[in-house]
Amino acid sequence: MAKYYYPTSIHEGVAMISSESILQVFCGATPRLFYPNPCSNLLTYSHGSITKCKKRSRSNAIRFFRCSNVHTCRQFPTTPSIRHETIQNRRSFHHFSCKCQTSESVSGLTAEDANDTWVVDNPKQFNTIEDTNHPPNLSDSKDIHKLKKEKDDSTSDTIEDEAWDLLRDSMVNYCGSPIGTIAAKDPTSSSVLNYDQVFIRDFIPSGIAFLLKGEYDIVRSFILHTLQLQSWEKTMDCHSPGQGLMPASFKVRTVPLEGDDTATEEVLDPDFGEAAIGRVAPVDSGLWWIILLRAYGKSSGDLSLQERIDVQTGIKMILKLCLADGFDMFPTLLVADGPCMIDRRMGIHGHPLEIQSLFYSALLCAREMLAQEEGSTDLIIALNNRLVALSFHIREYYWIDMKKLNEIYRYKTEEYSYDAVNKFNIYPDQISPWLVEWMPNRGGYLIGNLQPAHMDFRFFSLGNFWSVVSSLVTVDQSHAILDLIEAKWADLVADMPFKICYPALEGQEWQIITGSDPKNTPWSYHNGGSWPTLLWQLTVACIKMGRPEIAERAVKIAEERLGKDKWPEYYDTKRARFIGKQSRLFQTWTIAGYLVAKLLLKDPTKAKILMNDEDSELVNAFSCMTTSNPRKKRGPKSSQKTYIV
Repeated sequence: MAKYYYPTSIHEGVAMISSESILQVFCGATPRLFYPNPCSNLLTYSHGSITKCKKRSRSNAIRFFRCSNVHTCRQFPTTPSIRHETIQNRRSFHHFSCKCQTSESVSGLTAEDANDTWVVDNPKQFNTIEDTNHPPNLSDSKDIHKLKKEKDDSTSDTIEDEAWDLLRDSMVNYCGSPIGTIAAKDPTSSSVLNYDQVFIRDFIPSGIAFLLKGEYDIVRSFILHTLQLQSWEKTMDCHSPGQGLMPASFKVRTVPLEGDDTATEEVLDPDFGEAAIGRVAPVDSGLWWIILLRAYGKSSGDLSLQERIDVQTGIKMILKLCLADGFDMFPTLLVADGPCMIDRRMGIHGHPLEIQSLFYSALLCAREMLAQEEGSTDLIIALNNRLVALSFHIREYYWIDMKKLNEIYRYKTEEYSYDAVNKFNIYPDQISPWLVEWMPNRGGYLIGNLQPAHMDFRFFSLGNFWSVVSSLVTVDQSHAILDLIEAKWADLVADMPFKICYPALEGQEWQIITGSDPKNTPWSYHNGGSWPTLLWQLTVACIKMGRPEIAERAVKIAEERLGKDKWPEYYDTKRARFIGKQSRLFQTWTIAGYLVAKLLLKDPTKAKILMNDEDSELVNAFSCMTTSNPRKKRGPKSSQKTYIV
């Protein structure tokens, strides 16, 4: 396979730089001994295994953060190879702490004070019939239509105002600064579990909503603080996170300060999956982090964040973890079960579509942001090689429509050769009866998974949406996915958008694949449940393909119930008629997903911060691969790395 090198340029111009005030407790972390200070009022230096930030005298900073004169941050070492003699265990290694003043001083910053800078604009005022001096003639159909539209707009704005209030109410502060949003703030639930934590994947729609409103500081703070929690230890302990892994979530804990009973210390406590149900590792966290970082730069114009040495190092560590050599023969990313939004046993282990679409998008975003320097050359070459192979693999082998389905139906098996048509030895009997009847004549989609002798024919929404957004699929395939959504609207949307997957596993298949999971019963939760947060990914995909009316239709359906139902996490039953049996109310990413969809439909041009355009070089490479001679014999091993596609 020919190798392609794609030069990148991240210096497109730096616009306004967002306020650095929220970073006054943040301690920069780079592999260098001395580095530029990320906090405008801090003196930063390295001492042993702990990086300390000593605050200069500045009264207004002390008033804002309610912090003492010295902040101690337990961070990663100056280089991954340095041994930490002062750290007692791995968890203390990941704590990111700030020594604050007394508990009375900390409590002096009320919730109202903390949210003063996050107040939305005054809601629009609409005149009702009673306020109108000249009411419309109800016999006129145009007046009736206008009146109905004004009423719908007024109701929509009321729901939006409520959603913004709830989103801001879910914000979490760290030393006086907003750092993220908790997963859910359900006053009706006595069992909190980990819904009071800040999840990386859950914060993405919240972060996008803040970016679209021009509130950049909370997103910048989230990006930098989660970077500090990234795993830097390279260990042989099978229960420790791999080097470069981003946490699934973190929690702000307030603990007494050692040696001073009157003072407290705020600590960021990350969870890499060690405490999660099922102990699943969050593969998608680092991929979402890269996507949000690029969206921040494009939205704010502040490219200085992605150019920082510590941020560049964080990007490289995520890429090295994802591009590491292994036993896998495919260019897709090999993962265990539950590494993404579906974080329970659902038979998506191996090469699930959602991870591949996020992986492809993160590679494109990283290539755009990586600085052109000598140390990045090999990484960029490997990245570009992977992009070519991954795009070919997904477009060629994951795609299914009526034509491809008929081809699989006539597959020959047990083929041994380089020019085999049935490369993965798929048996035609795997085609389920539901698929034969369900597949429309017009439209298609990417299947959920592909492994030797196995094709998961389920429709997974997020993977298909993001494949459109990231240009992982062709333009024709993108339109075909939206065609299928329109054709199967009653199955995928019904009374509440959007089915996380279709169809649900039932009967013996459900017992075997899910392990009889009582939460993933048919048409509930991850097993065919409906998740309103998927509205924002659907909206971005529809806007990109110039078909926003599909998203508008879905948002209108959601608006009729979300506020009345108190913003649940998910809905149950085949038509999504019931609130999920274990669904949390006031789920933050349900609220944020709705807000992002509304904001993007009002100004579709803003969706560009999330989109990846189809790369002409990749198109040419893909064309060359599809037209190349498949009968080429095995030759001498190339000095450069190749990928089997």
